[in-house]
Amino acid sequence: MTSFTARLALVGDRSPSVRSHARIPGLLDALARRDQLVLDAYWIPTEDAAEPGALAGFDAVWLLPGSPYRSEAGALAAIRTAREQGVPFLGTCAGFQHALLEYARAVCGLAAASHAENDPAGADPLIVPLACSLVGHEGAVLVDPGSLAAEVLGAERTVERYHCSYGLGDAHLEVLRAHGVRFSGADESGAIRIAELPGHPFFLATLFQPELAGDGSRPHPIVRALAAAAVRHASLATA
Repeated sequence: MTSFTARLALVGDRSPSVRSHARIPGLLDALARRDQLVLDAYWIPTEDAAEPGALAGFDAVWLLPGSPYRSEAGALAAIRTAREQGVPFLGTCAGFQHALLEYARAVCGLAAASHAENDPAGADPLIVPLACSLVGHEGAVLVDPGSLAAEVLGAERTVERYHCSYGLGDAHLEVLRAHGVRFSGADESGAIRIAELPGHPFFLATLFQPELAGDGSRPHPIVRALAAAAVRHASLATA
């Protein structure tokens, strides 16, 4: 069987102080060793992601934690490229927040939608401070049957790690749903924790950080699923 090496864009402002970023090399090694999913990964700072063609030729995009990003515009541009061009996408923590922000502005017509961390005085906040910070917390996530998230996780309940203080507010949930977002996971109080786009080859965003699962030697199913989607994309590109 022919194996394909996929090109993965790791979009974020890389920092040794961000635990999520430090996990990436080990996860890439484990994916290649344990799952035979080989990824040629490149870090792309958010300022660079704003440049035209910055993500050309990549087989997947992972928008990583580490907000506030140095360039909100670059983060949103990376999401838009993946969404519009059918490139597999994963957004974790801030990546989840900005994936919904991009969709609200570009698809739902909510041009003034804002992220409270980036714009505390924004007139139409979409991403708001959590009532209780989830920095360093673990919590249960209930997953919708039949969703991409359920397929990937192989379960309808999971316990995940967080490191965030912002999440999706309630004001525009129905608008986002009406324009095609599926909210496929929530905590036990109903707060949104997973979003996906049906019809896209692979578009998944989680407020939790699957890259922090375990000790990093066994990639989380969501990370493994992104890698598999990237390899599929690479195989189709060479067909």
